[in-house]
Amino acid sequence: MENSISIKKLASDLELEVIAGSTGLKRRVKAEMLNRPGVELAGFYDFYDQERILLIGSKEASFLKLFSPHIQKERVDRIVSEQPPAIVFSTNVEITQDFIDAANLYEVPILKSSLRTTPLNSRLYSYLHSGLAPRMSVHGVLVDIHGLGTLIIGKSGIGKSETALELIKRGHILISDDRVDIFETSPGVIIGNAPKILERYIEIRGIGIVDIVSMFGAGSYRENKKIRLVVELEHWKKDKVYDRLGIETETTKFFNTEIPKIIIPILPGRNTATLVESAAMNQKLKYLGHNAALELTEAVAKAAMQKEEDDEE
Repeated sequence: MENSISIKKLASDLELEVIAGSTGLKRRVKAEMLNRPGVELAGFYDFYDQERILLIGSKEASFLKLFSPHIQKERVDRIVSEQPPAIVFSTNVEITQDFIDAANLYEVPILKSSLRTTPLNSRLYSYLHSGLAPRMSVHGVLVDIHGLGTLIIGKSGIGKSETALELIKRGHILISDDRVDIFETSPGVIIGNAPKILERYIEIRGIGIVDIVSMFGAGSYRENKKIRLVVELEHWKKDKVYDRLGIETETTKFFNTEIPKIIIPILPGRNTATLVESAAMNQKLKYLGHNAALELTEAVAKAAMQKEEDDEE
């Protein structure tokens, strides 16, 4: 299903003032790109994309004023009659009566920002790009461990939420429990957040729903985080050979992005929260260029080679 965002939500989220065309706030935008209508205001409509939001800054407004009042009215009526999702004006632009009349006639919302054109353009694009990106949901818990977004997955009942609760007690930050909604902002960047209804809550079997913010303070929760490590918890399997050195890195793929993955076997007596915390810190060191497993194997190989040389002498 194609993603879309209502103009009413966009106006609310970006704090845009509704100037005209309020009956069209139910419209939805599906295109993340914006249209700066320069050539359209000059009368050239061959490449006009009515699926895009129109952004009008000082340059467009000044260019339109070069024409006679009759031409101005004709051009404005033409671009608004194509019924784009909305028309957004930057802070220093005067919105003429021609735009207001056309917006009310065709039910196209006119929105006014307090930002200048360049920062407004960046903010609009970033908002649309994130909001319209393909999304998927993962059963798991997302925690910010020392700045590293760590997605904890595993079968139901294995202790993902309990592990997250212990990590939060240690000062780490919850992003989402039970269900994590993820999207790719660009290849290599996967962002995870919580569904609106689940924000700041954790479900602990035997206890119930826990409000993390009320219990541990506002600093224990954040809205989203880039996922840089996946930790899968599983019950210990006797016949399975687990990686003891960590030289070979397993990955899991979301959209077009490969993310390092670690499997941690669960046994009585093993502190799962400590293991997950250690895995995250070790992965962070790898991102910084320090790989303990490689350094150890290189040191062992060097020592063995030195011993052979000593024996030959």
